[in-house]
Amino acid sequence: MKINRWVTLLGVISLLFLHGKTSVGAQQKTIVLGTTTSTQDSGLFEVLIPIFEKKTGYFVKTIAVGSGQAMVLGQRGEADLLLVHSPAAEKKFVAEGCGINRRLVMHNDFVIVGPSEDPAKVKGLRSASESFKRIASAKALFLSRADKSGTHVKEMDIWKRSGINPEGEKWYQQTGLGMGQTLNVAAEKKGYTLADRGTYLALKKNLELSILVEGDAILLNAYHVIEINPARWPKVNAAGARAFANFMVSRETQGIIKTFGVDKFGSPLFFPDAGKKEEELGR
Repeated sequence: MKINRWVTLLGVISLLFLHGKTSVGAQQKTIVLGTTTSTQDSGLFEVLIPIFEKKTGYFVKTIAVGSGQAMVLGQRGEADLLLVHSPAAEKKFVAEGCGINRRLVMHNDFVIVGPSEDPAKVKGLRSASESFKRIASAKALFLSRADKSGTHVKEMDIWKRSGINPEGEKWYQQTGLGMGQTLNVAAEKKGYTLADRGTYLALKKNLELSILVEGDAILLNAYHVIEINPARWPKVNAAGARAFANFMVSRETQGIIKTFGVDKFGSPLFFPDAGKKEEELGR
């Protein structure tokens, strides 16, 4: 009886040990990626992540929120790496020791979209700030994400340059939603909004919104990958983060980004930029 009990006990200990080892192994193979709604809504990650997972054996868990919220996850050590598009906030994030190895991945641009009736008469303008002035002057409905995303930060920058504070105005409505949902609200209410071109094109067929303003240099939209600093948060999956970051700037992935969307829209939704300097973008 004593022998049987010892055998049973040893068996339980062995199972617990194996279970613990498996759990740790599974944890090490999971990467938490904090990213923007635009990379999710555009469908880009639906293409890229399966390729990465097949090549490496890692499993990527994406948390798609605004860039600001993604960086909050990073500040808490609740993500392993970020792919975001809010350059000033990103530089501060790295300077404060939260992130390392910030690298340029790609860019597209922001566009001002609205109903074809265009009550503020902004269609064809080349200046984003002048467009915002006209929207405010006409008291035309404008939908803001108001979520501290990269898009929201860019929007507030344009309002500042236009010399207008829209906060509290009846024509200025805050959704608190991601890009895709905000576009849907703008379409439903026949309002204007600022959107990244990639998400707009991906959802265009279901929207009664047109691109009215584009091409201003201020509308450039750059995306960077940032690994969370393991010196500050030792539990982050530093190896997995580095593997995914390297994948995003690899020649293979940059080639996929270059052609992503061409078959459906006649032009890519993003432009690959690995190895470039930010001042070279848009040339």
